[in-house]
Amino acid sequence: MALRTRIHDLPFYTRAVAILLETKADSRAHHSGTEGELCISFQDLADELALIDADADKLKGETMDLLHGSLFFNTPKIVSGKDYNVSANSKLVIITAGARQKVGETRLDLVQRNVVIMKSIIPGIVQNSPDCKILIVSNPVDILTYVAWKISGLPATRVIGSGCNLDSARFRYLIGEKLGVHPTSCHGWILGEHGDSSVPLWSGVNVAGVLLKSLNPALGTDSDQEHWKKIHNQVVESGYEVLRLKGYTSWAIGLSVTDLAGSMLKNLRRVHPVSTLVKGLYGIQEEIFLSVPCILGRNGVTDIVKVNLNPEEEGLLKKSAETLWNVQKDLKL
Repeated sequence: MALRTRIHDLPFYTRAVAILLETKADSRAHHSGTEGELCISFQDLADELALIDADADKLKGETMDLLHGSLFFNTPKIVSGKDYNVSANSKLVIITAGARQKVGETRLDLVQRNVVIMKSIIPGIVQNSPDCKILIVSNPVDILTYVAWKISGLPATRVIGSGCNLDSARFRYLIGEKLGVHPTSCHGWILGEHGDSSVPLWSGVNVAGVLLKSLNPALGTDSDQEHWKKIHNQVVESGYEVLRLKGYTSWAIGLSVTDLAGSMLKNLRRVHPVSTLVKGLYGIQEEIFLSVPCILGRNGVTDIVKVNLNPEEEGLLKKSAETLWNVQKDLKL
């Protein structure tokens, strides 16, 4: 016991991460939270990991299961509980809590049910960790990031949606699969809504700096004989397809969240397409959160990279904003 006391007094618990797995609004497992906690533990991003869940038995089981494997990763402290005080002084709070998406239900259909959940959890988070960054994973992520920002009172730079980080990863994977090139060597962005109205930036897709549009000017259009447009359709549908096949999405979003957490906790200042406040950008005048390329560091969004969009892409981004605004404007906060 004396040894344990000395170890816990050491000043290395400096990068606490809290993950809100779910709430009583949906008693079924929210798998993106579970896989997110595993990925963060395995990549040794946090010195302390706090898990919060309204289901006491499930939380105990998740925590025991993780601790039993603690020999295989280097997160020195894992705590859990139903009370938000276990997350006190967290540097990053990841919210996966929310009503679960049903087969055939769009992300936008979830919105009002999840607004109620956000209103029940955000105040407790901010009260216990006033200096934290909040990363929203729950869907519809863009609208719920706006909701979390409004409820929290935090600067918009510290309330971030996972947005199109995963969409862009899927985009690059599918481009690489079509070309026979590893996805890390394929570059392309998906911006806008994380969902049906997302915008592929075909004008910037490249391999080793070679723009694919310079080789195929019809790239991504209806007249493209190579049918590249199908790749974006696959990006949009892939989440629904995984949901249909296995009942939930988990590993890809967990890895994506870990990618974002790493950029912030390690202050890497990498560029990610995440959901942030875009009012005043690209002619958008409403308080809308959409994915645009953002530099992420220890303070959250430190800069927004203004991408040169062609007129068609800018028009599609505005349409994506309108799609969200038509739902968001009627929300009851």
